[in-house]
Amino acid sequence: MFKTTLKIDGMMCSMCEAHINEVIHKAVPGAKKVSSSHSKGEASFLTEERVEETLLKDAISATGYTCLSVHAEPYEKKGWFGRR
Repeated sequence: MFKTTLKIDGMMCSMCEAHINEVIHKAVPGAKKVSSSHSKGEASFLTEERVEETLLKDAISATGYTCLSVHAEPYEKKGWFGRR
């Protein structure tokens, strides 16, 4: 699994967060645990495979927001109490 984190400029409220989450779900159908934070200016989600950076940037910019960066890293699901 991969955890992808996007830095996004232009989110001002919870409706902006919902809009970004919807854009991510449409652009990446297999995305799980999609969440956004306007106060942090970022969104993150999990996928089985690495997602193309240009796909995400284009989808975000098409909605009027600016995707400043995309960072993907391997993600290992932790078990109960942090055990693997």
